[in-house]
Amino acid sequence: MSPSLNPFKARLLTKNSPPLIGTWLMSAAPSTAEALGFCGFDFLTVDMEHVPIDVADAVNILRAIAGTPAQPLVRLAWNDRVLVKRMLDAGARTIMFPFIENAAEAKAAVSYTRYPPEGVRGVAGIHRASRFGRLPDYLQSASQDIAVIVQLETPEAIGRLAEIAAVPGVDAVFVGPGDLSASMGHIGEIEHPDVQDLIKAAASMAREFDKPIGIVGSSPELVRKFLGYGYTFAAVSSDIAMMAGRAVEWRAALGGQTAPTTSSTVY
Repeated sequence: MSPSLNPFKARLLTKNSPPLIGTWLMSAAPSTAEALGFCGFDFLTVDMEHVPIDVADAVNILRAIAGTPAQPLVRLAWNDRVLVKRMLDAGARTIMFPFIENAAEAKAAVSYTRYPPEGVRGVAGIHRASRFGRLPDYLQSASQDIAVIVQLETPEAIGRLAEIAAVPGVDAVFVGPGDLSASMGHIGEIEHPDVQDLIKAAASMAREFDKPIGIVGSSPELVRKFLGYGYTFAAVSSDIAMMAGRAVEWRAALGGQTAPTTSSTVY
């Protein structure tokens, strides 16, 4: 095994590569994930935080994506050592940890993805990640293959970006604009000037420390703005938001009443 076996990690860490563009999976449906995997996205984020997806569901979604050109990211429900172990054994290779607030939490997150003595990941030899034991060097080289992304979702966390980014094993940081705007007193207002200023500042700090930084936006226009700030990977909207948006558009074109959008946070 080598880091090149995780194409997303390899591209994420390639200097001056074009931005990686993905979307969010909120439907929990393998068929939807598979379809989007053929639509040109670089990555698809399997959301276990805000969607009732358990480990068995996630495995089916990972299998569906595996037959497409897209690469899967798994956002965990929480930074739980047991959940990390189960998802890694299930074959997740890029893990996103929500709501990391400081370097100590980032170090803990990394440790959950590493076997002893570097970390605390439990050891099993036969699972989907090791191709059911067909990768003889898996235990020795798994750490090189796994990508760790930590989410910064408050002004305090962004203020500590430098120390979080410096934690060995943190491959990228990811700004969560929905929770960030809420924590700043502007819930649902991602495009509020104060929120945008901090989002822009985070990209500048990450660039200073040569750390890949990602984000999600509700529209192509917003994502283009984020890329202009210097974000190196970004997700646009979600499967359900795109489906519902197109449905409303087409229904309106046929004389239906346009349904309101309740929030700009539609991922």
